[in-house]
Amino acid sequence: MKRLLSIALLSFAVGHAVAAPDEFTLTIQNHAFEPKEIKLPAGKKVVLVVVNKDATPAEFESKPLGREKVIPGNASTTIKLGPLKPGRYPFVEEYHETEAAAQGTIIVE
Repeated sequence: MKRLLSIALLSFAVGHAVAAPDEFTLTIQNHAFEPKEIKLPAGKKVVLVVVNKDATPAEFESKPLGREKVIPGNASTTIKLGPLKPGRYPFVEEYHETEAAAQGTIIVE
């Protein structure tokens, strides 16, 4: 019985480890996004890690994705997304959104 329980728990743990969302990183430095375009897989849950290398706060905003998050200076945050349909989803660093460098696009394929 102990052996069956151990096998069941191991199967559960392995199944959940495989199901963990993919992680993608987006960096803000000098109020600019790097990369300007980031490709994410369609139909999957993903985690977007936004790293703010500036000393001042930044705000990631994507109206099409319904996400808005303030990232303190020299800090990072995670944003859970998906599953998403194929398409293009623009985003901005809202505090500097009129600057071209503060704009980007998530491309879902």
